[in-house]
Amino acid sequence: MSAHLSPPHHPSLAAGDAKKQPHLGADPGRRTSSCFGGDHSSTKKPGPSAAKLALASFLGVIVLLAADASLAGAGAHRRLRRQYLRYVGIGVGVGVGGGGASAGSPPAWLSVPDRPNFTDDLLARWLAPGGSPCRDARTANISVPALDGAAARGEAAELGAGEIHEFTFWALDGAGGRRCLGGDYFEVDLSGAAWKSRPPVVDRGDGSYSVRLQVAPRFAAGEFRLTVVVLFRSFEGLKFSSARFKYRAELRRIPLLFRRPGGNASLPALEVCRSADFARDAWSGRWTRLARNDGCEDVDAAGRYRCLEPDHPCEAPWCHGPLGALESNGWVYSAHCSFRLFAADAAWRCLDGKWLFFWGDSNHVDTIRNLLTFVLGITDTSVVTRRFDAVFTNPSGGPGTLRITSIFNGHWNMTMNYLGLHSLRNRGFRQLIRSYFVSGDRVPDVVILNSGLHDGCYWTSVRAYAQGAEFAAQFWSDVMAKVRARGHAVPRVFYRTTIATGGYARDLAFNPSKMEVFNGVLVEKMRRHGVLTGGVIDNFDMTFPWHYDNRCNDGVHYGRAPARLVWRDGKVGHQYFVDLMLGHVLLNAICNG
Repeated sequence: MSAHLSPPHHPSLAAGDAKKQPHLGADPGRRTSSCFGGDHSSTKKPGPSAAKLALASFLGVIVLLAADASLAGAGAHRRLRRQYLRYVGIGVGVGVGGGGASAGSPPAWLSVPDRPNFTDDLLARWLAPGGSPCRDARTANISVPALDGAAARGEAAELGAGEIHEFTFWALDGAGGRRCLGGDYFEVDLSGAAWKSRPPVVDRGDGSYSVRLQVAPRFAAGEFRLTVVVLFRSFEGLKFSSARFKYRAELRRIPLLFRRPGGNASLPALEVCRSADFARDAWSGRWTRLARNDGCEDVDAAGRYRCLEPDHPCEAPWCHGPLGALESNGWVYSAHCSFRLFAADAAWRCLDGKWLFFWGDSNHVDTIRNLLTFVLGITDTSVVTRRFDAVFTNPSGGPGTLRITSIFNGHWNMTMNYLGLHSLRNRGFRQLIRSYFVSGDRVPDVVILNSGLHDGCYWTSVRAYAQGAEFAAQFWSDVMAKVRARGHAVPRVFYRTTIATGGYARDLAFNPSKMEVFNGVLVEKMRRHGVLTGGVIDNFDMTFPWHYDNRCNDGVHYGRAPARLVWRDGKVGHQYFVDLMLGHVLLNAICNG
């Protein structure tokens, strides 16, 4: 059950029935076809002389030795020392093609390094000048020296399970020559029968890239595939009208085998996520399959994949609770920690009396509806539209009331689209948002922010988006300052990263290359303004392994309501468990203190 709440006093805004209006996913090509943008050009400069390069190399060695002494020493700051050791490879098991591992290093989980000065570094690399054939060349292929030989012989390279394996690959031009600038966007997928993950890729800026792989011993059986697709070249996915520049070429599909370690070697057990675990700006997780009903291929009359019993238990440490509730036929997501899957009674106990405030794109609407339907047992979700404020009660008759406020940010007018963060330039829209924090006798307990896909169509460049992100971060910082000034406790504020758009939408103005960058920019701005008191929920990493086609999404949403209808890919029904997993991850962030 639910009850509408009258919003706090605010100026009148244009409104309407969002369900009767054009939707973000209704016709993406219509709007994005006009997302044309200019090119970023820069003056070409002559390269440095040999003497200057030699001097720079000498100074670089001196700096590296000084860093080694200061950061690897016993007196170094712990956090900086860990970052440095991870960067140079100490304490990381490195397989074929890697280097720098110390003998006997204990196994560790793969993670994404911190990214200081993300925006400035990105802009500097984007605007790096050309001036030589290898800099101006276009990527047409890659070279993976450590793996290409076995693949050419039709063999699967064998790697140790549990270890972190780092490989270098080079971007090649059409003639097979190496490029010496970065900027290509590679989609990398590591898949087995019970494993799907996105190995992190690091652009070194000189035409070389590093990729890191890891498979837990529990899932090492059978053959794996390492697939590498170049989606965009030379930062062209960041352009305003990116569809004109799509490349989308599968360059490698490499077979791999992972051998289980002997003795008692194993990865540290994952622990259930706590509040401190949401401090990371980017995750490197994986989807694992813990059960499977081979007879469950078709959806039921409601369009649902109820393949396992609802109370089918999870397997520790990969998750805890009713795995069957995900309706994923055994798939579940974990990262640097694992997640609890909530039954209805546990979820209501956690949420009772809380006020959740959502601000983001239409994917928020789907997640809220799925959380209410699949977890909290509320069947009437008609109130859940682009903008609403309502109180929900436990339908079982047990204790539990929950207030949810959701404000769509694709446009200041909730019936329109494609403004994103620029919607905050509307004074009335800013006053509407503030009204929930500066009036009444309480403020929301938890705030979940999201930038959204609409930004991909509005902002003409990364630099322009960075300015919009700075304005948004300053706005939310001011809102929280007003909460403090009123003597209230500041809500726990999370940023839920924007999804990786799937299938046909991989090429459009809200493509994964652009959305990953926009996520990084906004998280950095929010961090610097002290807004993210709760942390980051990396939905981009969660959705990426499933974004290559439209089986789990309609291109721009992963949480569309189940239905026994023909889906975009021509099959009846669609997989919706990726967004259900997000709902449980949100509950972990809210409930696991």
